[in-house]
Amino acid sequence: METKKSIYQLHEEHKTWLNKLLFYKDELVIMSKRISEVAEKNTSKEVRSLTDHFNNQLIIQKEQIDILSHDIKSHELYLESAANDNPNAVDHDKFSDHKNHRESIATFEKLFKDLREELIDFLSKWM
Repeated sequence: METKKSIYQLHEEHKTWLNKLLFYKDELVIMSKRISEVAEKNTSKEVRSLTDHFNNQLIIQKEQIDILSHDIKSHELYLESAANDNPNAVDHDKFSDHKNHRESIATFEKLFKDLREELIDFLSKWM
């Protein structure tokens, strides 16, 4: 059975997810700086290959953050439109739960955590 939620519950989840994504975006900047520090100190082929790998992974993660943010903001616009179309019923109407968004965020967070752990291992070896 499909779960239904109030517009307020969905909006709060959107805000939480967007804040998390901003945090991850900030973390990408820090990760990039650490990778650059290692690249400056170590010019071996092995380190250059690994720093390229991590820089590419950061680009992919940034793209995923942008995609997720866009999808969440689009859903927020849909909810806003629904509220504007029927302002009297918005307090009582229930909307389909955004299960796909929740799953996408969970997958992203798992992959980001894995990347962070891999990067920490790399940094601990080469810094």
